Amino acid sequence: MAKVKGLSKADLQLWAAYSQTLKLLPGKTRLPIEPEPIAASEPRPQSAAAAPKVKTTPQAKHVEVGAPPPGLDKSSWRKFRSGESRAARVLDLHGMTAAAAHRATLQFIQHAHAGQLRVVEIITGKGEVLLRELPHWLNAPQLRPLILALAHPHAANTGSVRILLRRIR
Repeated sequence: MAKVKGLSKADLQLWAAYSQTLKLLPGKTRLPIEPEPIAASEPRPQSAAAAPKVKTTPQAKHVEVGAPPPGLDKSSWRKFRSGESRAARVLDLHGMTAAAAHRATLQFIQHAHAGQLRVVEIITGKGEVLLRELPHWLNAPQLRPLILALAHPHAANTGSVRILLRRIR
């Protein structure tokens, strides 16, 4: 059997997309993502036209807890981070398995965004698994376009994350 050297084009594209979620070492660069050609003959689905529009950039950046988002003024960021902007809803993940917590998080964020809520909070507790996994879930492709910023309600309270949702335009 002949051994094939290197990665296929599809594998390179997959790796480039995955590498966008990683924090780079100093002096390293990311692989560019080549946009896939859109077939002109494919009809646009009716449900996409009826869905509310969310203004996002083509490549939504990885959101980190405590990092101010671009485009948000300092006053709004301070109010969100300090807790002056109260959470409209709270999801408590205590006692849930990782799979159940993941499903609950997806539904919670999607329903909150559809309900045009601005600030919500998710309580993970101090357990390692949910605390470690929550940022990955929030940066998943189905949720990332809905989220503007993340912050802990208090520097000493890392078992809870406040989420600033994007507005529906």
